[in-house]
Amino acid sequence: MEQMVLTKLGQNCLQALLKTWLDFDLSITKVPIVKRLEQGRLSIEDYQQLLLNLRQQVIEGSRWISRCASSFDRDYSDVRSIVIHHAHEEHKDYLMLEADYIATGGKQETITAFKKNTGSEALHGFLMYRASQPNPIDLIGAMWIIEGLGNKMACKWSKYINEQFSFDTEITSFMDYHGENDENHLLELYKLIDRVATCQKNIDGIIRTAKVVAKLYQLQLEEIDNV
Repeated sequence: MEQMVLTKLGQNCLQALLKTWLDFDLSITKVPIVKRLEQGRLSIEDYQQLLLNLRQQVIEGSRWISRCASSFDRDYSDVRSIVIHHAHEEHKDYLMLEADYIATGGKQETITAFKKNTGSEALHGFLMYRASQPNPIDLIGAMWIIEGLGNKMACKWSKYINEQFSFDTEITSFMDYHGENDENHLLELYKLIDRVATCQKNIDGIIRTAKVVAKLYQLQLEEIDNV
């Protein structure tokens, strides 16, 4: 990854985000479905449920990111451009997730009709609310958590899944793609962090939103066993 030299405030923000990510990483390893995945006890039904529930968050992702972009005024036109590019790159990612589900034996009509679990509803509601506020720079914290999952967890989870199951067709294309490509998205986030971490108030907002999104994403994973 290209190296960046951040400002002092940018470094402070990044350090706080890294601490928030580490706390989140530790917390989700205790979620039942993640624990089964990482301990080699995942059933194919578990994996299908994971895909069914993640699709709801993924398909809504480009919506809140696009809303976020539209809420930046001319003073943040450079930030808006980066966020628009991010939304464009991800707005069809759910199709890979659907293909993985079908490759495991799932039906297209099942995943298309599947509803958000309560955690997904809470996560999407919060993200859309924050994205509708003027100049929502705090959503960089949300992007940090969600992109961090793709960069730091997707490849590991894909490896565990492929060790537990054997199919003639690929069943982890969504995770593999994000494991390979979210590193570039994180580089964009470094640039955004340095751009907007210009005062402690901005940093506090970014970290608070990162912590809220981490909690709600964990809830989304916990609720998979309650659907």
